[in-house]
Formats: sequence, C-alpha cells, structure tokens
Amino acid sequence: MNEFTEPLLQFFGYQHLPPDLATVSRHFHDLALNLVAVLPRNPERTVALRKLLEAKDCAVRAVIFVDPNPEYRAPRPPNQGPALPAGLQA
Repeated sequence: MNEFTEPLLQFFGYQHLPPDLATVSRHFHDLALNLVAVLPRNPERTVALRKLLEAKDCAVRAVIFVDPNPEYRAPRPPNQGPALPAGLQA
C-alpha cells in the first residue's frame, strides 16, 4: 500500500521533518500504513485515518509548543526529541 492506493497516506510522511519531529511522526506513519493494510477501504477507515492525522498533528505541535510561562516548565536538553514510552522507542 502507498499514497497512490490511499491518498491520505501522503500526509503521514515524516522524512522531511527535523529529527525530533520525525521521531514522533514516524509512529503515526507506521500505524497509518498498518490500518490501510488491515482495514477494508470504506468510510470508517477514512475517518480513522483522518482522526489519526489530527492526532499526529497535535503530537508534532506538542513537540514545538512554546510555553508562555516557561518558569513552570522543566528545561529540555538541546537537540533531543521528546522522551517516548519504552514501548514506542525505536
């Protein structure tokens, strides 16, 4: 399966992103491919992919979020992406 058999897959690409964003986005890409592989093509699959795309966008924005009150946020070491739960680490 590819973006030519399921047009929504084009929005799950992550190779163009900086490493910290690609790390997060890659998991959504992989799940999208899995959904296309196991679910029949129908309106509900399309809704599932659209909601996954929305969740991916939110997760990527969470990485680049700038806290308006930085005194309440622990500093993140430079050049490191977000810490992922053990089950999601590559």
